[in-house]
Amino acid sequence: MSARDSKSSRDELGADGASDSGASGGAGAPRAPVAQPSGQGRTSTEFSPQTGPKLRRFAVIVALVLLIGFGLVYWVKSRERHELAAASVVDAARRPLVSVTAVRSATGGRTLTLPGETAAWFEATIYARVNGYVANWYSDIGDHVRQGQTLAIIDTPELDAQLVAARAQLNAAEAQVHVREAEAALATTTYERWRDSPKGVVSEQEREEKKAAFDSAEAQLNAARAQVALNQADVNHYLALTQFKRVTAPFDGTVVERRIDIGNLVTAGSTAATTPLYRMSQDRPIRVFVDVPQSASTDLMKSGAPVQIRAENLPGQEFTGAITRTSQAINPQARTLKVEVDLPNRQGTLVPGMYVDVAFELQENGLYQVPAAAMVFRSSGPQVAVVEPDGHVRFRKVTIARDEGSAVELGSGVAAGDKVALNISSQISDGDLVAVNESPSGTNPSGQASAGDPAATPLAPVPSAGGAAADAGKRH
Repeated sequence: MSARDSKSSRDELGADGASDSGASGGAGAPRAPVAQPSGQGRTSTEFSPQTGPKLRRFAVIVALVLLIGFGLVYWVKSRERHELAAASVVDAARRPLVSVTAVRSATGGRTLTLPGETAAWFEATIYARVNGYVANWYSDIGDHVRQGQTLAIIDTPELDAQLVAARAQLNAAEAQVHVREAEAALATTTYERWRDSPKGVVSEQEREEKKAAFDSAEAQLNAARAQVALNQADVNHYLALTQFKRVTAPFDGTVVERRIDIGNLVTAGSTAATTPLYRMSQDRPIRVFVDVPQSASTDLMKSGAPVQIRAENLPGQEFTGAITRTSQAINPQARTLKVEVDLPNRQGTLVPGMYVDVAFELQENGLYQVPAAAMVFRSSGPQVAVVEPDGHVRFRKVTIARDEGSAVELGSGVAAGDKVALNISSQISDGDLVAVNESPSGTNPSGQASAGDPAATPLAPVPSAGGAAADAGKRH
C-alpha cells in the first residue's frame, strides 16, 4: 500500500472514530460497529451529482418525441378524413354511368329462326301377326327395302296343325252334304208320289207325314251346306294367317331397328308387353315440324311462306322449302302453333330425328325492337328506362308483342329514336340524373356494346373529380 493510501485510510478512520466518540458521549447510545475498510469485495453507494439532471433531460426528450409522434399521427388522420370527405362529395356529385341504345322500328321483312325437328314421311313399327319362332331374317338396320320384300320368316307349327284340322272338318262337312242331298232327293220323290195319288188311295195323314219328311230333308241339306261354308271360312282364316309367316315391308323405306334373331319366340299382337320385330321409316320426302310461338302465329298461319333450313352437322348446306300445312290451332299447354314443312330430300341428306334451324321470313308489323337487356320487370309490369336528352331517367310501361330471346319487340310505350338504358341498376330511380355511354344501333345479342364502341357520350355535362374536390374544399 502506498503512503497516500495509508494516509487517507487513517484520515477516514480518525473521522469515523471522532464521530463515533461524539455520538456515544453525547447521546449515551451503544456504539455502532464500524465497518472496516477493504480494498476489494465492496460496492460503492456513492451517486454522481449529475445523475438527476441527466434523468430529467432524458424524460423531457421522451416527452417531446411522444408529443411530436402524436401530433404527426393526428395530422395524418385528419388529412385522411378530409380526403375521404372530399372523395365522398365527389362520388355523391358524380352521376351513375349507364349504357343506352336507340329504339329502332322493325321495318321491312325480318327473319325469325326457330328450332325444328325432322320426321319421317312414313314410319311403321312391325309386329308379328302369328305366334311362333323366328326361322330366319333377311334385312338388318340400315337396309333399304322395297314394298312387299320379305324381312323375316316365322315358323308356326301350331298354326299349321290348326289349318290341317280345319281342312279335315271341311271335308267331313262336304261328305255330310252329299248324305243330306241323297236323303232330300228320296224325300222329294216320296212326297210327290203321295201328293199326286188319287183321293181315297192314301190318307191325308200319310200325305202330310211325307210332306213333313220332305221339308225336314231340305232343312238338313241346307244346314249341311251352311256347315261346309263355316268350315271353309275357318280354312280361309288359317290360310290367311299363314301368309303372315312371311314378314314383309309395308312400303319402300329403310330398316331403322331390328329386334329379332333366329329362334326367338314371337307373339302376335301390338300391346305394350309385345316385342316388335322391325321399325321402318321413309325419309324421301321428309317432314320438318316447328313449334311457332303465338306472337308469330298470325304471319305463319297460312301455307306457302318461304322457309330456309340449316343443320349444325351439315355446315354450308341450306335447304329451301315452304310451309306445307299448319295445325290451325294453338296448343293450350305451350301456346304454340304446329307448322309442317315438307322437303323432297332426294339425296337422303336429312334423316328423321334431327334438330334443325328453321328461318321464316316475316312481314313488317309496325313494332319497335329493343335488346332484351333493356327490359325491366317489376310488380307493375314490364318497363324500359328511357334516358331523356337532359340526362333524366324515366321508366315507361311497355307492351311486349314478341319475345325473340335476344331482342324484344314492343307494341307500345316507346318510339323510334328513344334512348333506352341497358342493364340498369336497381338503385336508379325515376327522375335520377345519369351519365350516358351510347352504344351503336347494332348491339350484340346480350344488349351490351362491343369493345370497339366509342367513348362515353354524355347527354349532359358531368362534373370532373378535381372540380368536385375543389368545390368540396371551398365548402369546408
